[in-house]
Amino acid sequence: MEPALIALIVIVLLAVVVLAKSVTIVPQAQAKVVERLGRYSRTLSPGLALLVPFVDRVRATIDLREQVISFPPQPVITADNLQVGIDTVLYFQVTDPRLAVYGIANYITGMEQLTTTTLRNVVGGLNLEGALTGRDGINSQLRDVLDGTTGPWGLRVARVEIKAIDPPASIQDSMEKQMRADRDKRAVILTAEGQRQSAITTAEGQKAAAILSAEGKKQAAILDAEAERQSRILRAEGERAALFLQAQGQAKSIETVFQAIHDGKPDSGLLAYQYLQTLPKIAQGDANKMWIVPSEFSKALEGLGRLGGSDGEQRSWMDVDRAPAAAGNGASAPPPAAAPAAPAQSLDTSTWFDSNLPPAADQPEAKISLSSIGVEPSLPSTPAPARPSLAQATEEARTTPQLGSGEAPETP
Repeated sequence: MEPALIALIVIVLLAVVVLAKSVTIVPQAQAKVVERLGRYSRTLSPGLALLVPFVDRVRATIDLREQVISFPPQPVITADNLQVGIDTVLYFQVTDPRLAVYGIANYITGMEQLTTTTLRNVVGGLNLEGALTGRDGINSQLRDVLDGTTGPWGLRVARVEIKAIDPPASIQDSMEKQMRADRDKRAVILTAEGQRQSAITTAEGQKAAAILSAEGKKQAAILDAEAERQSRILRAEGERAALFLQAQGQAKSIETVFQAIHDGKPDSGLLAYQYLQTLPKIAQGDANKMWIVPSEFSKALEGLGRLGGSDGEQRSWMDVDRAPAAAGNGASAPPPAAAPAAPAQSLDTSTWFDSNLPPAADQPEAKISLSSIGVEPSLPSTPAPARPSLAQATEEARTTPQLGSGEAPETP
């Protein structure tokens, strides 16, 4: 090969190497730190950049996106002397590539160690329950410490999250038992609350039912009392009317008997006959061992006859006319003069069963009772005709002319 061709090839290769050393491309969201002769020169932004061959060199390429780093579980001792394993997740971003390259040798390792030490300091002041329930506070404290420490490194810590807290197996078993007991406790409490509410609701229902039943019984008792009162009033009215009618009948009977005795002018023979009829009834009693007939029997009868209206001179109703003498005697005794027969007096019974009482519905008691229960009486109120009293009837009977004296009774 000729020397000229070799020299050309060497020149071309040198030109390619110089060109490759002179031009660099920076991707988006990345930055390159350039050193010139071993000193920091500049930071290249995304795009095409020119370098001085063999003078400038790219020291490091830095990713400017937010990065996520997950650290393995770290053993941490809590305030109650329990060792737990805590693994964390760190979100950060490089804000200054020059400080990230020259501020710390390895910012990933630095953040890991800083997170572990800070986590032990924060969790060491908490007990297990506080560490389990206070994750938000631990995350905030870790972020504040890491962000303030990594600022000179050209880093910005966005957030720190605790991914898991793993207590020992014995503690987990105890926690599960406690949790189960707590859940059982809440279940028993809820069951008791349900039973209490059910009992209260049932009691309220029974109370309302008892009140309604008592109201119903009260109304029924009131209605029964009103009905019983009205029934007693009407029954009393009926009994009063019956007694009044019975008294009227007895009055009429006495008046008729008295009038018949007065018209018949009884003598001692009639009274003696009535007395003799009464004597067997007197002797019928079991307690009657002995009874006495008075010696002045005839005089007693005469006295009773005079009280009955007999004067003792007129003929008795028991006297009969003697039969005429036999045909052999030749004469007969003339019959005594007979008293004129008393005309028969008709007995008026049309008013015997008339009651002078007003109807039961017109009585003040019945009106008050009916108005109290809201029922108006429907019976017609017809005034009853006035009837003479027993005293008036007796006085009229006494003033009536006696029969048998030859005068006829006046017709009313």
